Amino acid sequence: MRPERLYLIDILQAAEAIERFLKGIGESDFMQDELRQSAVLQKLIVVGEAAARLPKGFTERHPEIPWPDIVAFRNIAVHEYFAVDWRIVWVTATQDVPLLREQMTRLLDEVDDGE
Repeated sequence: MRPERLYLIDILQAAEAIERFLKGIGESDFMQDELRQSAVLQKLIVVGEAAARLPKGFTERHPEIPWPDIVAFRNIAVHEYFAVDWRIVWVTATQDVPLLREQMTRLLDEVDDGE
């Protein structure tokens, strides 16, 4: 099994990519940019996939992170792609992802210190 640290790095890198993709972009531009939408959604799927692969014991030790919501978002994005609400993607990418990036940075520090 892959170490938790690597999944956390996957999440962090995907969050950083989302922030790069959206730098200087407003909501209306995002709503009209299919390429950017696809890129952001793909990285959100990576976040959800990595979160889903973390051991249950690990996620239970970190209830401050909404693991079930992250995985549920991924499942909707993958299995109900045509039902994706781009406004929700925008809010997730611009409000939730920066917070998640900070949480992953702190969590990686804890894991590196021998959680």
